[in-house]
Amino acid sequence: MSATGTSPAPSIAQHQVVIVGGGAAGITVAAQLKDRDAALDVLIIEPSSQHYYQPAWTLVGAGCYDYEQTIQPEQSCIPPGVKWMQDGVESFDPEHNQLQTRSGKTVSYQALVVCPGIQLDWKSVAGLEEALGKNGVCSNYAIEGAKYTWQLLNEFKGGNVLFTFPATPIKCAGAPQKIMYLADDIFRRNGVRTRSNLTYCTAGPKIFAIATFVDPLMQVLERKEITLKTKHNLKEIRPEAKEAVFEVTTDEGTNTVVLPYDILHVAPPMSAPDFIKNSPLAISAPGGWVDVHKHTLQHNRYPNVFSLGDASSLPTSKTAAAIRKEAPVLVENLLSYLQQQPLTASYNGYSCCPLITGFGKTIMAEFDYDGKPEPSFPLDPTKERYSMWVLKRHVLPWVYWNRMLKGKQHEGELIRSWMKV
Repeated sequence: MSATGTSPAPSIAQHQVVIVGGGAAGITVAAQLKDRDAALDVLIIEPSSQHYYQPAWTLVGAGCYDYEQTIQPEQSCIPPGVKWMQDGVESFDPEHNQLQTRSGKTVSYQALVVCPGIQLDWKSVAGLEEALGKNGVCSNYAIEGAKYTWQLLNEFKGGNVLFTFPATPIKCAGAPQKIMYLADDIFRRNGVRTRSNLTYCTAGPKIFAIATFVDPLMQVLERKEITLKTKHNLKEIRPEAKEAVFEVTTDEGTNTVVLPYDILHVAPPMSAPDFIKNSPLAISAPGGWVDVHKHTLQHNRYPNVFSLGDASSLPTSKTAAAIRKEAPVLVENLLSYLQQQPLTASYNGYSCCPLITGFGKTIMAEFDYDGKPEPSFPLDPTKERYSMWVLKRHVLPWVYWNRMLKGKQHEGELIRSWMKV
């Protein structure tokens, strides 16, 4: 208490740039900012002590990648000269350029970058949270979940295997079907494929959102004898009966379909974290994403706020590869804002989804906002290639840890040289 009998005002931590989220987006932006201006005062707010390379979890689920290799201590990823506050965000006050952390701290900023990743809404599917990780229900999206996927696939003796895709945007939209193609190969290798029925249940109207890659993927389904069920949105799991309940959209309306399973791989519904959804930074549309301009990555109402990655409203696929192209644009425009200069950098919506179609086979799907292919290599991007499997399995993890998180911006040239394309 002070001499007047009142409590002193809480201290406010002040920084030039505050980054909410220490995942792929936050670390990459911080590294590039410090590379451009070593004197810049940058703070990352991130609660997790671990940093995950999630793109490899599909490979973990197929038994061809070590889960431990997808993890590094968060501290080792923080760029030199960048401060790290191990805390979560409770709320934003953009009118006063401040935020509140879960531990009660107040942090002020000149510029704010919001990139905390995406929220997995397990509770949106009745029974999923309780069923996950046992009795045949698995998900590569869960921390350590891919290890159970591999156990199920490798020990499978036959039956019905369902793979689901929800009615929301998700990170890496190809991941739910990648593990399905690898499962097919595993079952064939183990001699149980003739006793196995594989079904892909997607809430969407087709196998993949980008038209260029629909036909090649349909050919993969036909070759592998996998059943496709569109407009099937998983709503409930009945673990005792091993039944998955889907809401199916038809021309006449919606109805309920119940499918039996022996293995059920779930891609859960996803949204922006609740602390964003409930803040002034969010769009009013479903998902609650951070409301930013799709080319400049600047907030549409608060000019000193920027966002990229999975929690942003950018209408493109939520992948690490998209972040690789988003980050330089955001950094350029944020620095221009601080210098009171026009924002000239523009993001075209580039994203990439390495669509693994089996062991040793990958379609490297790269595209922009308009769904137009934007290949990094002088090759037909719709073809399955062993070289793209090598890129996905061996090259991209190294690039992530050693180039992207270090703020290096010329990975494309390095990869092309490495692949000798």
